[in-house]
Amino acid sequence: MKFQTFDTAAFLRDYWQKRPLLIRNPWQSWRNPLSPDELAGLACEDHVESRLITQSSDDWNAEHGPLPETRFGELGKSPWTLLVQAVDQHVAEVAALIAPFRFIPNWRIDDVMVSYASDGGGVGPHFDHYDVFLVQGLGQRRWQIGGMCDDQTALRPHEDLLLLAQFDPVDEWILEPGDMLYIPPGIAHNGIAVGKDCMTYSIGFRSPSRKELIGSWCDDLLPQLTDSDRYCDPDLSFQSNPGEISATAIGQLHAMVTEQLADRETFARWFGQYSSTPRYPETDWRPEDLIANEELVRLLGAGHALLRNPASRFSFIRKGKQELLLFVDGKAFDCSNETTDLAEALCAHTDLDIRPAWLEAEHVVTLLTELYNLGNLSFNWD
Repeated sequence: MKFQTFDTAAFLRDYWQKRPLLIRNPWQSWRNPLSPDELAGLACEDHVESRLITQSSDDWNAEHGPLPETRFGELGKSPWTLLVQAVDQHVAEVAALIAPFRFIPNWRIDDVMVSYASDGGGVGPHFDHYDVFLVQGLGQRRWQIGGMCDDQTALRPHEDLLLLAQFDPVDEWILEPGDMLYIPPGIAHNGIAVGKDCMTYSIGFRSPSRKELIGSWCDDLLPQLTDSDRYCDPDLSFQSNPGEISATAIGQLHAMVTEQLADRETFARWFGQYSSTPRYPETDWRPEDLIANEELVRLLGAGHALLRNPASRFSFIRKGKQELLLFVDGKAFDCSNETTDLAEALCAHTDLDIRPAWLEAEHVVTLLTELYNLGNLSFNWD
C-alpha cells in the first residue's frame, strides 16, 4: 500500500495532534486486505484479542473473545460490531497498511485494529488518549466529530466501554472504501455503519502518560536499589524546634530521589526497552529449529531474504556517530560500526537488503542469528 495524494509534511505541520482531517482515498490503488469471514475467524482464536459489541435501544453491551463460531449465527437484526486487535500481527496484508504511516516514529505505532459492523453498528460516542487513522476498508461509515474531551469529561456508567454521557457533533462525513479520517487525542467521535459489510482499519499510536512513565520507570529502578543506601546526616546541627523538617533535610532527601531519576542515559536505555516491549509478550514467536551463524550465512548467500516479524517492535537510540542502542521486543543491543548500519536498516525497513560486507562481519552475523532465533526475523521462502 502506498499513498498517492497525501502530503505528510503538510499533515504533520497543520494537523498532527492539532485537529481532525478527512482524506478522500489517498491511495495509489485501494484494495481491502481482509475479508469479513477472515476477521470473524480471528475472533474465534484463543491468542487473538477481540470484542463483540451489541446494541439494544441506546445501550451497548460488550463480550470478550475468543468467540464461539456459533455466536455470529445467533446475532439478530440489532446493530452489532466486531473489534479485533493487532490484526497486523496475524495477517501480512494488514501489516502492510502500517508502512505508509512510517513518517511517524516506530515507537509511537501501536497496532491495526479491524472492525466489522452491521447496519447501524458502532461502539458509541467516545474519545481516545491517542492518535488514530481510521481507514474505510469495505462499505460505508458515518463519522461524527465532537469537541475536545479530557479526564473530567462525563462518561456513562459502563464496565467495559468509555462512552460519553453527552455527545454534540460539530462535523459529519460518510467515508467510502479507501477514505481515511485522522483524529487527534481527546477529540470526541462516533462511527456508525451505513449499510452492510462495513469494515474499518484503525491504525493507532501509543502516547504514554506521565503517570505511566513515572510508575513504570520507578518499578524498574527499585530492584536495582539497596536497603543500605539510606539517608544520613553526620553534620546534624541543633535546631530549636524538633518538629521542623529542615530545608537541609528536604534538599538531601529530594536529591536522593531525583538524582536516580535524572540519570538520562539509564532512562534512555530503560525507555527503549519499555517502548519496544511487544503488545503480547507472552506469545512465543521463536522458530521450531534454531540455526547457527554458518547456516544463516548460507541461506542469505543463496538469496533468501530476511523479513521482520510484524509482531516485533524495532527502534534505536543514537549514542555517537557510529554507536547506537538497538531495541527489539524489550531487549537492548549495543551496536557499533557495521552493526550500527545493520540496526538502522532493520528499523527503517520491514524486509532487509543484506550487504555482502555484512556477511563477512562476525558480530553482524551473530546479531542477525540471535534475532532470527528469538523470532524477530524470519526468512521469506517465496
